Parts: sequence; structure tokens; C-alpha cells
Amino acid sequence: MLEEAMTVIAEQGLAPLTMSALAERLGTSGGHILYYFGSKDRLLLEALRWSEAALTEERRALLTRRTAAERRLDQFLELYLPRGPRDPRWMLWIELWARTQANEELRQAQEELDQGWQRDLQALLAQGVDRGRLAADLDVPARTRELLALLDGLSIQVVLGRRDEDRGRALASARAAAERLVPRA
Repeated sequence: MLEEAMTVIAEQGLAPLTMSALAERLGTSGGHILYYFGSKDRLLLEALRWSEAALTEERRALLTRRTAAERRLDQFLELYLPRGPRDPRWMLWIELWARTQANEELRQAQEELDQGWQRDLQALLAQGVDRGRLAADLDVPARTRELLALLDGLSIQVVLGRRDEDRGRALASARAAAERLVPRA
């Protein structure tokens, strides 16, 4: 169900994703989907968690690679940014952000997912400092927050399909910012 929900989001966006439309694509009933998820908010949240689970494994693998901190940071940037306009994972993130004010469960889930990215980037930068690859006086928590805020902004531009921003340009901007924010030793 979650995979099909992601497919619908990628093809058509979030607006056409209704329980009945998803049920029709799956050859089941809307009630069957409601039984598992209870609401559209819950379905969206579980679809995002499902898609983020694979990325969590990739992020964790980055932390154990025997490559220079600069290379691992570059790989993190690549992993974070959307694949292109209407990236379903990023469309779910944007929808989740919009709904968190009115839904405590979504707000807590959003914080939990965000903390995973923050924790892993912070660990990556701290490893770079510890191994003498990054500046010893690097303010790791501050640079982590700044990089993630920058990546969020660039990602939104890519997902919205801005004419002057695509994945390649966003990645180049992220790399340039990382060079300035995270000096080498």
C-alpha cells in the first residue's frame, strides 16, 4: 500500500491521493485502507517513514565508510536532496510540515525523522574533526543546523520545479556552502 501511495504521489501529486483512489488502484476498498491507517494523515506519515527507512540505512552506512570526511559529506548532500521535481519523498515532507501545527502525532514524527538526519550529519562532522580532516574548532552542532536548513530550502526549490533550480544546481550550491561552512583542517 505504501509503495503504491508513493507511486501515486510521484505520478499525480498529493491532491489526487484519496483513500478511495488508492483503494481502487490496489483493487481493494477504502475501508480496508482505513483499517490499517485510520486517516490520510496516518497514511502519509507511514509512507514517509517507509521511504525514510531506506535512507536511514544509507546514511548509517556513510558513517562507517573508510573514506575522507569531505567525501562522506558530499555523499550525504547527494542523499539528502530530492531526485527532481515532484520527488514523492519530498512532497510528503512538505505536506507533513504543513500539517504538524494541527496534529501532535505528525509533529512528533516529524521531529523524530528530522533528528535522525541531524544526528547522522553531526556524527559525520564530528568524525571528521576527530580524525583531523576538518577544522578542530568546528562548531559541529551549529554547522549541522545551518547545513540542514540550507538543504531544506534548496530541496523545496527543486521539488517545486523552479526554472532556475534543479538537482544539479542545488547540489552545486550545497557543495559550495559546505566548503564555506565546514573548513578542512
